[in-house]
Amino acid sequence: MKILVNIFSALFLLFPMVSSADTYPVNKNIDVKHYAFELSLSDNSNEIIGTTHITVSFKQAGMQNFRLDLMNKTTARQDKGMVVDGVSLSNNAVSYTHQNDELIINLPKASSANETLTFTIQYHGIPFDGLRIGATKLGDRSFFNENWPNRGRHWLPIIDHPHDKATSEFIVKAPSHYKVISNGLLLEESELGNNTRLTHWKQSVPVSTWLFVLGVADFAVKYVDEFKGKSIQTWVYAKNREAGFYDFDEPTKKVLAFYSTYVGPYAYEKLANIQTPSVNGGMETSSAIFYGEDLVTGKRDERVRNVVIHEIAHQWFGNAITETSWDDAWLSEGFATFFTLLFIENEYGKDEYTKGIIKARKTVYDLAVKMPDFSIVSARTAENEQVTSGITYQKGAWVLHMLRDLIGENNFKKGIQNYYAKYFNANTTTDEFRIEMEKVSGKDLKLFFKQWLYQPVNPTINASWKFDAVAKKLVVTLKQDQLGAMLFNTPVEIGYYKMGANTPTIVKMNLSGKEQVYSFSMVSAPEKLELDPRNVLLNNGSIRK
Repeated sequence: MKILVNIFSALFLLFPMVSSADTYPVNKNIDVKHYAFELSLSDNSNEIIGTTHITVSFKQAGMQNFRLDLMNKTTARQDKGMVVDGVSLSNNAVSYTHQNDELIINLPKASSANETLTFTIQYHGIPFDGLRIGATKLGDRSFFNENWPNRGRHWLPIIDHPHDKATSEFIVKAPSHYKVISNGLLLEESELGNNTRLTHWKQSVPVSTWLFVLGVADFAVKYVDEFKGKSIQTWVYAKNREAGFYDFDEPTKKVLAFYSTYVGPYAYEKLANIQTPSVNGGMETSSAIFYGEDLVTGKRDERVRNVVIHEIAHQWFGNAITETSWDDAWLSEGFATFFTLLFIENEYGKDEYTKGIIKARKTVYDLAVKMPDFSIVSARTAENEQVTSGITYQKGAWVLHMLRDLIGENNFKKGIQNYYAKYFNANTTTDEFRIEMEKVSGKDLKLFFKQWLYQPVNPTINASWKFDAVAKKLVVTLKQDQLGAMLFNTPVEIGYYKMGANTPTIVKMNLSGKEQVYSFSMVSAPEKLELDPRNVLLNNGSIRK
């Protein structure tokens, strides 16, 4: 068994953890600083008319062009898609090509190093995806987007990938009977005549483009409260006013307060909870969170509560700190899932947290049967495949749950705070997170991360025990029974109950081989034994006498 462990360690050193096959054409020589989207919407047509002002910093001298994502109008898309009408720089037309869903903008002259330019793109079209134009469940016309993971390109000219963050504005002209919600702060609402209203929102905090949000509907709006001077709002269909206001009054402020204390400051200018037909469950769009329209029932049930907690957790993890590529999507979804449980533990008690983590474990093993090759961190790209699964969420949460136990609550909290402060409003990777946790704990966590995040196998560790009355010893045998050659190196806890005891005495062993035997001196036989009594190991094994 030592030979197998040594071979495993050697392979780990030979093959580094990070392996990216993200096929998105990342251009590290440009950085989009700001988007200003001007959009005209109508009740007479599903066509949108757009003007985007995009401010780009060119890091390198000599650049001749740059690339944006924007879906073409094609017959395969039922004549839906975008048509570019012109591109300009300082009111002077510049040449461009718009083919194969790529908008290539040519610079009038080669760039200078660290030069910043603002281009204007005029376009129109009916979105094939990304911006949903149609009826709500109540039959009323509406406009709601869903950009995740790479669908913003269907209606906006953008860098449609998480690595690039920018500030943004939405300046929307729409029929006056609508209200318009977007990221950031409301700067203007003006009646323009002809039954048209202009609404201007601006977000001064940079985010990845999949977090841009637009909702246009017959809204009822409630200004619920404030948190540290930032408005907490509810936007629901006017016909759902009473039910929606009741559902979203709680627990937003408590969640903001908890994460601000545990993790770090809330990044955005407001927090709005918004009813939408464009998503199921929730979507963590920054400062303005979307919730599936069917969640609004007026019952304020546990499911709604937990979705609200999860999406607010994303404002810290996924939004303020964003994965550099889709390989590391668990830094968003696994974190939000775990921090939902962490808030539940703090607000509703340890038993509720334990229920949630046990439920997550069952989900991991159920999904592993259907997706035996899915590892949390792997080479993935939204261009070709789904970048998350339920395993990303639930096993990701379990990794953090185990890590908190491994390094201790105080170290875990300090590591999270350091990680958040270092990568606040920036991008990061799993390796960078690991390094922060190693710094606070003094532990080498490479093996822990490798076996739990970078390979798809989950352990099945079974235990058996007997009491040797002559030698006065408890003998415990641990055995790894998962399929395949992968063996885990992990702590395993056993809890034994003395006769008449209500709580177990816990002993910790370290399992690194296929089968290992441990013995403990004991005066008399225990009444019973439990495997992993504190629920700190992702395992579906059992114990028998």
